[in-house]
Amino acid sequence: MRRKSIALATGLLLAAPMMSASADAAGVQLAPHRAVYAVELEDASDRSGITGMRGRIVYEFRGSACEGYTTNFRFVTQIAARAGGRVTDQQTTTFEEADGSSFRFLTRTFVDQRPDRMIEGVAAVEDDATVVTLSEPEEGEIRLDPAAFPTAHMIDLIERAADGERFYERKIFDGSDDADRVLTTTVIIGPEKTGDEDDPDAIGAVADTPFRNISVAYFDEVTEGEGLPEYRIAFKMHDNGITRSLEMDYGDFLLSGTMEELELFEVEDCS
Repeated sequence: MRRKSIALATGLLLAAPMMSASADAAGVQLAPHRAVYAVELEDASDRSGITGMRGRIVYEFRGSACEGYTTNFRFVTQIAARAGGRVTDQQTTTFEEADGSSFRFLTRTFVDQRPDRMIEGVAAVEDDATVVTLSEPEEGEIRLDPAAFPTAHMIDLIERAADGERFYERKIFDGSDDADRVLTTTVIIGPEKTGDEDDPDAIGAVADTPFRNISVAYFDEVTEGEGLPEYRIAFKMHDNGITRSLEMDYGDFLLSGTMEELELFEVEDCS
């Protein structure tokens, strides 16, 4: 199972031409925060072999336009399948420069509490390419198409939403999987809404603030196929970057994520 950016989220959910990720310059103030999501299996095909799945996501976002952005992401899932059950634990730490020029990433994956794989590296914008330098699992360098890093992608999304844009495409690199590819995202932005009493995870600081329904489909241009996305993430996004009511569609199975806890951190003064 791939690690996906919720704060595109978180991850989130998160480019040519390259744009600054400065929140001050873009007029976007991302909220440093920690969010916890309960994950449940909504649907699974027979082909997936999955009979049950539940888990928890803990996502922490810190930083600012003056110091860059750090994320800590942990996704623990208990999977029941016809071939047997397992517990997976993915732990990811990233740091993105505020100007979007470089992106460091480290992901460790455990299966049934045993180390399964690790990938570590740094990606940088150089001329007309995204250059990825890996240190784990082995050293190497990969040149990919120009792409936005996750926080720059999120800021761009928020800015486009504020400008009234409803549909666009943009490439992203987030260091997931083998950190060897850029994905093309197709983003659909819904109109601004406010929550109601039936909105279960409109909690804490976002309980009474407007949001938009966002859908992001991820395509791998290298993979041959029928033009279907590799996966799709839908969520409610607030204009401070906090996301909730997650829906993660991996084709053979569908997961939901409900925000259960939200803690805001102090915003750094860049003056």
